Amino acid sequence: MRFLALDVGDRRIGVALSDETALLASPHSTIERVGPKKDVRAVALLCQQHEVAEVVVGLPKKLDGTLGPQAEKVIEFVDALRRSLQQRVPVVTWDERFTTVIAQRALIEADMSRRDRREVVDKVSAAVLLQGYLDARRAGGLPPADAGA
Repeated sequence: MRFLALDVGDRRIGVALSDETALLASPHSTIERVGPKKDVRAVALLCQQHEVAEVVVGLPKKLDGTLGPQAEKVIEFVDALRRSLQQRVPVVTWDERFTTVIAQRALIEADMSRRDRREVVDKVSAAVLLQGYLDARRAGGLPPADAGA
């Protein structure tokens, strides 16, 4: 069973994929945003290609846990993705606070140049997000409904 995670931004969507045992998350790719319908179609195609069992979308909450304007944009994307996948693949949200910071630190520690970091940070951030989700899932720490909403 594979899981796909998305770090949805205004210009790019970072994509991460789990292994078949749902133990490890790995950066996969970055989707350049071109428009809502094409963006959703690109994610749906990835779900089909990799036989994804569930999609986890990072929800950018504020430090106090409330939702801001970026979170509202992500929720709109999630709604469109759910309509596109038509219940075939569940789509859940997961709190993504600090995933980009963690990803940036890991890339800096790997001695990656600033330019190179810019090209991979979105998919690494998605992998950090997915690993947190998989770990919580394995530990039984997920609520029964939409995990991050």
